[in-house]
Amino acid sequence: MDLLTKIKKKEAKIGIIGLGYVGLPLGLEFANKGFDVTGFDVDERKIPMLNNGKSYIKHIDEKKIKSAVDSKKFVATSDFNRLPEVDAIIICVPTPLNEHREPDISYVESTAQTISKYLRKGQLVSLESTTYPGTTEEILLPLFESAPLIQADDNSKAEKFVVGKDFYLAFSPEREDPNNPKYSTATIPKVVGGVTEKCNQIATELYNQVIVKTVPVSSPRVAEATKLMENIYRSVNIALVNELKMVFDRMDIDVWEVISAASTKPFGFNPFYPGPGLGGHCIPIDPFYLTWKAREYELNTRFIELAGEINTSMPHYVVENVAKVLNLVKKSVNGSRILLLGASYKKDIDDMRESPSLKLIEELKKDGAIVDYNDPFVPKLFTMRRYDYDMESVELTAENIQSYDLLLLSTDHSNYDYKFIEENAKLIVDTRNAFEKHGVKSNKIFKS
Repeated sequence: MDLLTKIKKKEAKIGIIGLGYVGLPLGLEFANKGFDVTGFDVDERKIPMLNNGKSYIKHIDEKKIKSAVDSKKFVATSDFNRLPEVDAIIICVPTPLNEHREPDISYVESTAQTISKYLRKGQLVSLESTTYPGTTEEILLPLFESAPLIQADDNSKAEKFVVGKDFYLAFSPEREDPNNPKYSTATIPKVVGGVTEKCNQIATELYNQVIVKTVPVSSPRVAEATKLMENIYRSVNIALVNELKMVFDRMDIDVWEVISAASTKPFGFNPFYPGPGLGGHCIPIDPFYLTWKAREYELNTRFIELAGEINTSMPHYVVENVAKVLNLVKKSVNGSRILLLGASYKKDIDDMRESPSLKLIEELKKDGAIVDYNDPFVPKLFTMRRYDYDMESVELTAENIQSYDLLLLSTDHSNYDYKFIEENAKLIVDTRNAFEKHGVKSNKIFKS
């Protein structure tokens, strides 16, 4: 039975490499639709948790995992020898930046090298990790095509894989928005770009089984560029409103009131909101994948780089405002006790990837502040690529709040009792306009 028929009959076995914020929900969607799914991950801690129906990502319901495991439609493993068992391999591994803010695709490369050792005839490989245009065809394709299709004997050459004939290769960018109440993995349209027409047909049919709508494009490069355009659009517009915020602050104009008024225009304006910096895996990182690739074509992406410069500067701007507010009560940052509200990059989730809160802690500590944090979704800060904090979330009791010189709100979680916090805080710097949104106004709250 060919792969296309297997997919249509839901008899194709799915392999997901990388069981994080992208790979795990995608694997569960396939399992929910009746496919047999094997999840692969190098993190040995995740495997027993998943196979026992437990979730390590707060917004992913354990009931979904337990249901998939109990129905024997989902199993997690760290044994990559099992790759030949699956018909479709979907790569969902990180693509961060290195210390020079250049693309680090080492996770994609090492995953592709592993796949090349086990690639068998008839398999589909789909890359979902955000990357620069050309990655699929320049890195994955040569690697897979050079893998031996048949082991040679002493007197013959090994045959090689031919894309579109012996195996299929595509790029389909993830579009996850963790904890979005309106959209989920299954309800967000999926862009798909295959290396050949047959690759496109098979990859599109695969995603058609679990996604509300697929959007086939002419090549992996177009699909790769689509993902970058989506996030560059957001990065540039957020940078614009962050810059306007700094200008309007100097003019003693409330940027939040300006945005609210401008949003009444029924055409030609989409609201974006300022904040303490960009967070998450996409917007702070993806634009730099294109700026790096553009240099190969002797082009400078000045607009994108300027947006990145503005957004990267926002934590420093917030810390400057903290210093100004403390100065009003004749205190310096040095020696002040500061409680940061929110460690995750976005409200109501536990995802701390690229969270500006981590940078705020670093900068405040550099200036001599005694810093603690509270986050109902993040009980403890763990070691990440650039940060290694040994900190636990402080309980928001009246006594604890009163013991701090200033509270700095970085993440506007819905379950914060904003009135209670305001009643007990000495000073508050609010980077999200959260207190006013919740109807709490006070002369000790300062917007930043």
